[in-house]
Amino acid sequence: MSKKTLVLGASAKPGRFSFLAIKKLVEKGVDVVALGSKEDTVDGIQIVTYPILYPDIHTVTLYLNPRNQKQYLDYIIQLKPKRIIFNPGTENQELFALAKENGIETLYECTLVMLSTGQY
Repeated sequence: MSKKTLVLGASAKPGRFSFLAIKKLVEKGVDVVALGSKEDTVDGIQIVTYPILYPDIHTVTLYLNPRNQKQYLDYIIQLKPKRIIFNPGTENQELFALAKENGIETLYECTLVMLSTGQY
């Protein structure tokens, strides 16, 4: 089962963790969509610069610091994901509380580690 994943804070810069996450998710056969500040592509995945209400998002994996997440809080909740992964540096009590209120699982984890250890 593919856990359709939104990479929020996506980047096409090879040194970025979001770039590595997109590549690893694609490698593992996960259906990926990506939202970032600059349009580009990574392994065939188009990075868009505006929120799209994608259907059937299972996981939102965050690569934005809490200050930059603020504009996306309502958007993330509207997606109705099953879970949100707060990668290191993205921890956000406001989004955590909103997720909990809306029955969304929250994890303070690293998507790359989860993928490499089979926990995704």
